[in-house]
Amino acid sequence: MFLISDAYAQAATTTAAAPGFSIEQMALPALMIVAFYFLLIRPQQKRAKETKAMIDALQSGAEVITSGGLLGKINKVTDQYLVIEVGSVAGSANGVEMTIQKSAVAAVLPKGTIKAI
Repeated sequence: MFLISDAYAQAATTTAAAPGFSIEQMALPALMIVAFYFLLIRPQQKRAKETKAMIDALQSGAEVITSGGLLGKINKVTDQYLVIEVGSVAGSANGVEMTIQKSAVAAVLPKGTIKAI
């Protein structure tokens, strides 16, 4: 009982910050929003625009690779679908035509990439 000292409340000070709006309180959230826009949202929009332009520019005779890994030459283009001719390197399945969605095209290849078809 003699070893414990008494604890007294501290007097209130008048230097405390006044409640309300301050620019410092909004700086960090605003900075985070700007960072998210430039690091996440803007690159995603740019990539989507490039993909849409690639899909809109597809035409007969172009060589493409699908998202599933198929290589083929476009024979026919419709509003939503493509008819591509695929073939094997060994030559056993030449002339096989497949209908795929335009959105399944991953990339357009340079002319002459596919020599087996």
